[in-house]
Amino acid sequence: MLEVINFYLIPGLVLGSIYALAAAGLSLAYGVLRFANFAHGELMTFGAYAALVAVGLLGISPWAAVPFAIAATIPVILLADRAFFAPLRRAQPAVLLISSFGVALMIRAVVYFVWGPTPQGYARGFTPPLLWEGLRIQPRHLYILAGALAAAFLVHLLLSRSRAGRAMRAMADDPDLARITGVPVDGVIRLTWAVSAALAAVAGVFLAIDTELSPMLGFNVVLAAFAAAILGGIGRPWGAALGGLLLGVAEELSTYPWIGEGPLLEPAYKTGVAFAVLVLVLIFRPQGLFRGMN
Repeated sequence: MLEVINFYLIPGLVLGSIYALAAAGLSLAYGVLRFANFAHGELMTFGAYAALVAVGLLGISPWAAVPFAIAATIPVILLADRAFFAPLRRAQPAVLLISSFGVALMIRAVVYFVWGPTPQGYARGFTPPLLWEGLRIQPRHLYILAGALAAAFLVHLLLSRSRAGRAMRAMADDPDLARITGVPVDGVIRLTWAVSAALAAVAGVFLAIDTELSPMLGFNVVLAAFAAAILGGIGRPWGAALGGLLLGVAEELSTYPWIGEGPLLEPAYKTGVAFAVLVLVLIFRPQGLFRGMN
């Protein structure tokens, strides 16, 4: 039992926390703006590399570089919105979706040009795991879990306790009514992008800390984040976060040798779990666990 917890459940919760942050940002943007932003993965990558710059220039830890990653990533999406998304705001969602692919390719090209294609990592030595009653956990995993909880709590406070959050929820529930009642639409859109980009940057830094930096960092997980958002109910940030946790745990547990001595699913194929879940949800419950938007 301890083996399952130490080597499968805890890593699954860590991966799920990263999925949860990415999926919540995706779902929040969809709820207000009504289109799927496929540049979200590249925002994760850009945030992770921005943190690398802060680590190198300031000599700080990657944990302390998270605010720098957020501050660098938000202007990128605001610029993309002003240049590409805003002129297409009244176009069909498919047009905006395709434009987000273009934005993703442009951000990825910048990453390749500035930092190159070689994988990198935040400099760190060996850190022994924490041991307690047979449980073992890496300190970085504790920090990732704590950071994800803190980010979720801050987003909850923003959406539930602030005037800006109420405006965002009004836009998500009924955009036309929100406009009629005087909600500052442009300001809400900018705030939505800022929060979504901040969540992407945090997820990117956490993923890079747990694995390594590469230009394909965010792209490799963005489809799983979409699967999590759909599983939880597209447009429902809390549902997306729960979907991310479930997918992360499911991916890791799928590699445990439940039958026989070999893994039930080879680790190289565990990402396929997210797509299997996505297909099943679309077939049997397309509205998601929490009845997302159409």
